[in-house]
Parts: sequence; C-alpha cells; structure tokens
Amino acid sequence: MPSSLFVNLPVQDVARSRAFFSALGFAFNPRFSSDQGICMVVNPQISVMLLAKPFFQGFTPKPVADAHQSAQVLLALQCDSRAEVDDLVARALAAGGSSSPQPEDLGFMYSHDFTDLDGHGWGPFVMTGAPPEAPTGP
Repeated sequence: MPSSLFVNLPVQDVARSRAFFSALGFAFNPRFSSDQGICMVVNPQISVMLLAKPFFQGFTPKPVADAHQSAQVLLALQCDSRAEVDDLVARALAAGGSSSPQPEDLGFMYSHDFTDLDGHGWGPFVMTGAPPEAPTGP
C-alpha cells in the first residue's frame, strides 16, 4: 500500500497561499517547495502541493477547473476536538477565507467548512461518537 499522499491543488498566487495556510498553523516542506509550488504538511503522511496554475497545468492535458465556479474535490480534515475545528475555521476566516454553511452537529460528528482564497473547500471535522447503524433489509 502507498505510504504517503500528496494532494495537488492549483492556486493563483503561491506566496498568498503560503501566507493563508501559515495563518492556519500549517508548516511547509522546503525540500518540495519552489516559486512554482509549495508543499504544505498536513501530517507526516499527508501533504498538499499548492501549485501555481500554469505549473499545475503542466501535469494534465485537461483544463484546470476554477474552484470558485465548480468543485472537483472537498478536503476533509479530521481534528481532535470541536474546539480545534472551530479554531481552524476562525483562522481561515481571519486570513481571508470564507465560511461555508454553519457548523453541523450530527451527534456523532461535528464539522464546519471553509473555502480558501482559491475556492477550494475544506471541511474540518471531529468524530464524537459512532454513526448510527444503517437500516438492514425490509
């Protein structure tokens, strides 16, 4: 099985993205960073490559979606507490991001979404219990 995951996202301005995600508390791996893209470390096994759109385009023959107009991926981040979810969203808003719907409390899971400066959707959440059992048969 793979030992790590690198998610690649197109961004308008690499420096602006670094400032935004730094304000949220994320660190960057200089080994995989340049003026064309930066490697944001989520944890030791997961990183997000924030790549300048022209550089990103070089990796695919498909058109690059405008995340302000359409969604191709939603990034869910499991947090350790409800307070961590709320803090991450508050930091995102303070850094210029926008909040999606109000927080959602399903009893077993609490979540609150935000959108980064490039329109990518992020969904911090915390599991607070077990989900309800799915109904079985008629």
